[in-house]
Amino acid sequence: MTMFRLAWRSLMAHPVRSGVLAGGFGLGVSVMANLLGIGEVMLEQVRSPALAGGGDLVIAGDLGEVQSARYVLSGVLGTPPLEGRAAAVSPSLRSLVYLVPDDGADPVQIEAQGRIPSLERALGAAETADVAGWTDTAADRAWVNPELDDVVRAMDRFHPIPDAPEWADGWAEWLYFNGRAGDTRFYLTFLVGPSRPEGRRAAGVRLQVTDAGGAWSFSESADVDAETVLAEAPDLTIGRNRVRLVNGRYRITLDLPATVTGPDAGPDDADRHRGERATGEIVLEATRGRALPPLTIRGARGWTSGYTVPVMSGRLSGRVTVDGAERSLDGGSGYHDHNWGHWAGVSWQWGQVVGDGLSFVYGRVHPPAEAADPSRMPGFLMVSGPDGPIGYASRLSITEEDDPETGEPRRVVVETRGFTMQLRLEVDIDEVTTTRMDRAGFGAGLEFYQLRARFHVTGRIGERTIDLTAPGAAETFRGR
Repeated sequence: MTMFRLAWRSLMAHPVRSGVLAGGFGLGVSVMANLLGIGEVMLEQVRSPALAGGGDLVIAGDLGEVQSARYVLSGVLGTPPLEGRAAAVSPSLRSLVYLVPDDGADPVQIEAQGRIPSLERALGAAETADVAGWTDTAADRAWVNPELDDVVRAMDRFHPIPDAPEWADGWAEWLYFNGRAGDTRFYLTFLVGPSRPEGRRAAGVRLQVTDAGGAWSFSESADVDAETVLAEAPDLTIGRNRVRLVNGRYRITLDLPATVTGPDAGPDDADRHRGERATGEIVLEATRGRALPPLTIRGARGWTSGYTVPVMSGRLSGRVTVDGAERSLDGGSGYHDHNWGHWAGVSWQWGQVVGDGLSFVYGRVHPPAEAADPSRMPGFLMVSGPDGPIGYASRLSITEEDDPETGEPRRVVVETRGFTMQLRLEVDIDEVTTTRMDRAGFGAGLEFYQLRARFHVTGRIGERTIDLTAPGAAETFRGR
């Protein structure tokens, strides 16, 4: 009652001011109600599949353009559990186009949009519904429904050496494979390095084989033609060794001499291993969707580092013969990734394991401080299931523990705690292979550790609980 009396007296004392104030409040409430109504209508229109460019799901890259849209369509939306859940999906690309008149007038700038006709019509796009001549070309059809070989080959292509003189001497690109069958494991690298005179590039192949009987290392170097590498890779021929991608299968032929490794290797070791060779035929099958698409990190003055995993986990077959003793790989499982970039002053942390039908790979690159701030580099943890990717994280911690006596890594812990994926990978090291990086500019002053390890992975992805233990591989570096 008291509040009513105060309001009445104020109105009687200042009738004009009170009327203006009341009208202003009323207008403000009316405008807000209209804006909320318009906003709700706009939101519903944006979500409407009947509108050109509309849809229930929009996929975009962190920096704009999605670099692996073809992989997203075929390897993510085209495989379980998302396969069949999207009634229609259509990619689009915007770009500026300049029309230059013949009469010398000023160019006209317009915004052009590229889309695939059949997919746009499936979305119900009205803008071009009546344009009979707008139909899919052969290139459109191949892009929408690519063969597995085409998808894998696009991921695994090699890259021209960028015009970055400061880093050029440290450029290298390589195909890495590992596999396990029974107690036999192998680690294999086909590497193409910096430029040589007359259009050549340095290249090499390295193979490591381990089993219950011991460990062996083999390698060979040879120059390769730079243009052939760019045109044909991942098909590579280095010396008497080659990789061929045929129908989604990597077919690898090996013929390598023994390598004497270790800081204390001397002439006696060379004599003991002289004549030993490794030969073999290895086949690794890729599976649609079980891959990590290419990602590239760029730093100052053209510095680049790139990574992709065309085969998170694939069926392995073939054989490897070490000094006359044949080891079968039939029924085993294998892994394949691909690295490229400027590696002078660079180190990394990486690991990979397969178990219970799941494939895990984690990593982080540490660039030189002149190229980028190492403390701000994102990492990645990718998890793939039998039908495709089921989890990905870029925010993770990688903690390493060293043996107090030898200084070698003995344990690694990887953790990520996102909203939909919370995982902990405990990596206990069983065996360490050390390589001194003495080449000038390429990891000079560092020791490279290749690790055989046992992974214990716990946590959850969505509603799925993870608890598995399996053998895997890891890599890291230490300064000398």
